[in-house]
Amino acid sequence: MAGGATKYRHLSRKSSHRQALLRNLVTSLFKHESITTTWPKAKEAQRLAEKLITLGKKNTEASRRSALSVFYTPHDILPKLFGSLRERYAERPGGYTRVLRVEPKKDDQAPSAILELVDGPKDVRFAMTARTVARQRSQGLETLNELTTLNVRKVTRYRKDGVEELEKEINRLGLDGGKEEKPAKTSESSESKQ
Repeated sequence: MAGGATKYRHLSRKSSHRQALLRNLVTSLFKHESITTTWPKAKEAQRLAEKLITLGKKNTEASRRSALSVFYTPHDILPKLFGSLRERYAERPGGYTRVLRVEPKKDDQAPSAILELVDGPKDVRFAMTARTVARQRSQGLETLNELTTLNVRKVTRYRKDGVEELEKEINRLGLDGGKEEKPAKTSESSESKQ
């Protein structure tokens, strides 16, 4: 189609190969909740993942059949999509995934990225915000700067019990200059020696 605008990235692959690649990326994303790949692949996989989560929120027989045709291991992932992920994103109107650019991992210096599901256990922005707030509190700063306040609002807005979870993570990190607390094994082993 001469002069037409591209509606998607072709990723230098023919159609069947590109669809197989995206199915594999999305299957891995729903299995692990976070994957690292090149930036163009992450952006294309993000589009498909957003559509699948929307299907999961609908929870109809037609949406189950559509999702079944995408995943490589559907019997492992469909219960998660129509169960825990559906409940997690019930109140969220969109934006279920996030693409974060990272340093190139490969020798060819291809632009790399992390594709992750938001509000989950591996949410990078949530962890970084908690670490920033803990560091600022340990330095004696009571008011947060504008960017940190915006990030706190973003990570707690749709997360169930978001403020309480953020405070729990900040307390877990400790107020000793951003260092994580030592595991409880050291105190148990010293008590057992006595």
